[in-house]
Amino acid sequence: MSSLTEKENASPGYAEPQVPPRPDRGGDDEGMPSYKRHSRSASRVQLSLQSLNIEAINMDIPMSPEVPDCLPTHSSHSARSFDFPEQPRPWYSLKGFYDSEPFWLVLYFCFNLGLTLYNKGVLVQFPFPYTLTAIHALCGSIGGYLLLARGTYVPAKLSQQENAALIAFSVLYAMNIAVSNVSLQLVTVPFHQVVRASTPIFTIMLSYWFFGSLCSREKMMSLIPVIVGVGFATYGDYYFTAWGLILTLFGTFLAALKTIFTNILQSPSVSPPPSPSVSSPSGFFSFLPKTFIPPRLHLHPLDLLTRMSPLAFIQCVIYAQLSGELDSVKVYSAREMSWFKAVALLMNGVIAFGLNVVSFTANKKAGPLSMTVAANVKQVLTIALAMFIFHLPPSMTNTLGIVLTLMGGAWYAAVEYEDKKNKARAAEKS
Repeated sequence: MSSLTEKENASPGYAEPQVPPRPDRGGDDEGMPSYKRHSRSASRVQLSLQSLNIEAINMDIPMSPEVPDCLPTHSSHSARSFDFPEQPRPWYSLKGFYDSEPFWLVLYFCFNLGLTLYNKGVLVQFPFPYTLTAIHALCGSIGGYLLLARGTYVPAKLSQQENAALIAFSVLYAMNIAVSNVSLQLVTVPFHQVVRASTPIFTIMLSYWFFGSLCSREKMMSLIPVIVGVGFATYGDYYFTAWGLILTLFGTFLAALKTIFTNILQSPSVSPPPSPSVSSPSGFFSFLPKTFIPPRLHLHPLDLLTRMSPLAFIQCVIYAQLSGELDSVKVYSAREMSWFKAVALLMNGVIAFGLNVVSFTANKKAGPLSMTVAANVKQVLTIALAMFIFHLPPSMTNTLGIVLTLMGGAWYAAVEYEDKKNKARAAEKS
């Protein structure tokens, strides 16, 4: 009634707009809710389009009430052009952390410390170092081939010359173990550890002789407390023979050489190859030809381990046979071997496989010099951990050596970090 009254009181010029009748509506639409009318109308349009009724295209289809555009102005034409605000990147990344140099160095510490203490316990009950090393190589072979079967890595295709370089490297790998074990029989353990602590010096010298690369003064200074600290930490009964001193020095040289060659085999090839340094020394060790350096094969750490382990296993078995160790192993297996000892040896081999994977990966990421420094720090940490486990009272000399080595390792890490940061800045500027 109110609506009729309003229409009657309207001005004489007012005319009610006439809505033309819609041909698609029947009388039954009156009083029907709007959402049902819309759905019925939409279904009729769909049927009309399916029957190719041209009139259906020009129908006045009831539309939903217009709503204000809630998209930004620049996005009203295409949703693809909508620019989401850039989210701030977190200061950390799990993928970056797992792929970082500190992560693999810490993992190397853990595996190396664990295996060192495990080996000490195993060798007390199983005093056959060549056979134990052969077990490590056998576990490395089995583990590498299992991961290859699972598709963890893709082996590289190598030429005959490159395979020959790997065989030569395996000889160096096994010779390093053999010389170290033989020299231990001719010198005392403290003296052997002190000489082996000089491996970073041999690494710097070999890097200069082979590639002409120089070490910064700060890095050289940081190595002094690392090496001297090992001497104090392992201070004890120093005894050696002339032949034992020569073999220990030669073993240290082989250890540095093996670390450098491991890094080279995992490095990508460079083009053009670097020319020999003009300032290369012509003194001691200058007889080593440039062809003695293995090619850069860019091998995956697991690929290198899988190729090396069978060769190292064969060579360790040969060493054990030549030294008469295999005969003693046969007697030991017949009289004293048990299931518990067999499982302990198997677990030792599994941990050794993990250490080899971690060691090769850390070498690839950190470099040979950092690996030798890490080995020295691991050495004093082993001494400190052994004192804690077996309740051995440390002397002032041992404590001073441990502190010196740890401080030197931290100093070296800081210098290495600054060096890499400066190189990254120089690369960005260029």
